[in-house]
Order: sequence, then C-alpha cells, then structure tokens
Amino acid sequence: MKYSFLKFGFLALMLLVDSCIQPFSPPEVNSDENYLVVDGFLNVSGNDTSRIELRRTQNVNEAAGPTIERGAKLTAEEEGGEVFNFTESRPGVYVLPPRVYNVSGKYRIRIRTSNAQEYLSEFVAVSQTPPIDSLTYKVDNFQKAVIFYVNTHDPQNKTQFYRWKFDETWEYQAPYYSALELVNDTVVVRKENINKCWGRQNSGSILLGSTVRLSSDIIKDLPLNTVPISTNKLYIKYSILVRQYGLSRQAFEYWTDLAKTTQGTGSLFDPLPSQVTGNIKNTADPKDLVFGYFSASTEQTKRLTVMPKLGIFPRCVEQDTIPIKCPPRDDYECAGNTAKMLLTYYGFRSDSVLVAPQSCADCRLEGGNTIRPSFW
Repeated sequence: MKYSFLKFGFLALMLLVDSCIQPFSPPEVNSDENYLVVDGFLNVSGNDTSRIELRRTQNVNEAAGPTIERGAKLTAEEEGGEVFNFTESRPGVYVLPPRVYNVSGKYRIRIRTSNAQEYLSEFVAVSQTPPIDSLTYKVDNFQKAVIFYVNTHDPQNKTQFYRWKFDETWEYQAPYYSALELVNDTVVVRKENINKCWGRQNSGSILLGSTVRLSSDIIKDLPLNTVPISTNKLYIKYSILVRQYGLSRQAFEYWTDLAKTTQGTGSLFDPLPSQVTGNIKNTADPKDLVFGYFSASTEQTKRLTVMPKLGIFPRCVEQDTIPIKCPPRDDYECAGNTAKMLLTYYGFRSDSVLVAPQSCADCRLEGGNTIRPSFW
C-alpha cells in the first residue's frame, strides 16, 4: 500500500511538472519590426577613434544575419553648438577620427537614416575613466582554465560604475609544416609559412562592475575572461587587451538590464525577456523604438601577454608518402591529383613527397591568419 501511494505521488508530480512546461513566445520575439540598433559611444580620450555601428532588429527565427543600416548621416553635437561629423568606414560602421574634446561639456548623437528618419539622443556628460591598475591571471585547476582579472580604482570616488571590453590574440600552429606546394603541376618551395597563425576574438558578453555599495571606489580581482586550457590558446603565447570605460548611473542601469535580458534567459529562474531601450528617440515618431545607449567617455586600455605553456601540442593523422609524378594509370594518387597538403620531399632521389590532410598543415583553416600582430 505504501509503495502504491509513493508511485501515485511520483506520477502526480511528473504530471504537474509536465503541465507547467509550456512554450512561451512573447510578441517581441516574433515581431517583424525592424527597429534601429545603435552600438557605440563617443571616445573623448583624444587618442582613439570613436566608432558607432547601426543595425536593425530581426525576428529571432530568421536564419539570415541582421540588416545593416547603410548610408546614414551621424553627427555628435556638443551642447555649446560644435558639431562633429562621422563617416561610414564600411557598411553600417561610422567613425570619427581622434580629436581634442571639451571633457567638461555635454554631447548627444544625431542620426539621419537613408529613409529620412531622424533619431536624437539626450545630452550626456563625459564620464572620466580612471586608469587600469593591473591585469592578473591564475590557473584554476578545478575549471581546468585560466582566469584573467582586472584591478582599478578611482582615488576621487567619482566613477563607481564601470564597463569593460577585451580583445584576445593568441599564437598557434598546425601539427605539420608544409614546405612545398603545387604550382602549374610543378612541386615548388612554398613561399608563405602556413604552419604558424594568430587567432583573434573580441569579448561578446556585457562586462560590468560597480562600487556604489563599497566604502571606496576600488575594483579588485574582478574576473573578466575564462580561457579553458583545452582551447590550446595558452600553449604558445596569449595576449589580452582590456578596454575600460566609466559609466553614468543611467548608462550602467541600461547595460545591466540589457545583460539580464540577453545573457540570462537559459533557465526557469532567469529574468523574462523584456524591451530594453536607451536614451535615443525618433524625433517624429515616439512609438518607433530605438535600442542602444549613447554615452561619452574617456577610454583606458591595458595589455597583458603571457606564455603559460598550457595545453598540448596539436596532433593529427600520420603522414603518408606519394610519388611526385603519376604512374601510367589514372586512379593512382600522386602530387598532381591529390587534395592533401605537400609537406616535404621524401627519399634520396626526391621522387616522392610526404603529404597530410589540409587540416593538419594549414593553420588558417582554424580561423586565424598568418599576419603577425604589430605588438607581438
């Protein structure tokens, strides 16, 4: 009897759980409206370019990439009347070269799209960003990863709200070195080294920090990036460039809400998706939503380069040997009709070559390139 009661209770619980799981698709998710998205800020540091990207929203069920807003006219306007014109460096990306700004002034962004719609932000004060004190890292054996941390402080206790971005660069190599290539049916020495490459990646998450509840404006050992050892990014040489920005309280609240919406929707207990709009409006149609927050800030950067030698040397299938010239039968694999990479000559007479699959000898297939960074 006791077993029957427990069995009944278990079945009832399963029915209850199953009945609570229902697909929910809010109207915003399936909306076909193409709202403007503004991503960027005015860099008033005086030593770097300001960069703003314009795109359009899309239905999450669409397979194609987001629509890029081309041909717009962007201007940054100081409250005193001075105007700075952005130029479109590539489709949807608008830049303003470095110049001297009045860091005590207030600025806003004006956008005129190709369909004659005008968007205008509120005037914002310049957020002064303190320097980055240091970047550190440690090996976390439990996560089998290396964690990178940032440290900063504002002795005047004025910043309190922070945002970070980072760029990763790492050196890696293919398992085999390809010294030969086929040019016009002739085996020649390869001119480009495709064994060594550099990979690059930008931070995708919204990284924020606040000291508003602390007695001092100090950020200590805040984790920014976790690099799993299994990625092999740390095997030869790894470099991270961190960009730090001070934020106003309003900008911090915007980025916090956006982070909750975009980065925390994976479980039952995460916040429900919601509309997060910023301080930019359509001047003629208030119902035309605009996503993004315009801010003006100084930028502080710091780079950390490490060589922890963590990971394993890349491995691949065993090399094969084929003749350079094809014997008198069409189905024979030789240097002239194979899709494999030519590695090096084999034998005293150099009538054969060692070969391997392209993935074993061409590092570019993993997404990097052979251009050595200037800071390397």
